[in-house]
Amino acid sequence: MKLILTHDVDMLGKAGEVVEVKDGYGRNYLIPRKYAIKWTKGAQKQIDIITEARRKRAIDSLDTANEIREALADATVTITKAAGDNGRLFGAVSSKEIAAGIQKATGRKVDPRAITVASPIKSLGNYTATAKLHDDITATVKIAVEAEAKKKRK
Repeated sequence: MKLILTHDVDMLGKAGEVVEVKDGYGRNYLIPRKYAIKWTKGAQKQIDIITEARRKRAIDSLDTANEIREALADATVTITKAAGDNGRLFGAVSSKEIAAGIQKATGRKVDPRAITVASPIKSLGNYTATAKLHDDITATVKIAVEAEAKKKRK
């Protein structure tokens, strides 16, 4: 039975590949779990179009990722948060805030889920984080956490 994989399946292949499997394995396991669909000429044309679009997008995203990495090498992302007198933050710096800072510094969006901080940032100071911009490209993000200006009470 010829099938087109819709997901990566160990020992068979990656999504978009055409594989030949035994009828029972395809009919009873792969197709019901939506890991694969039956191969037809029409489905093959659709897979070819999707694969070509994915390839073009990967090249574009690789160039963009290199540009962002080069911009981040020189930039420091500054985040201002409310802090106590001892330098402890009220809360922690989130990856969303770091992503917003990267966008402000470079003009490019970065997915907050791609940002990894070694330990939670809960006090003022300088830190580093890593951002996975592409499968092959990671960038180091320099972060400076500063205190917000205190409001005067009347």
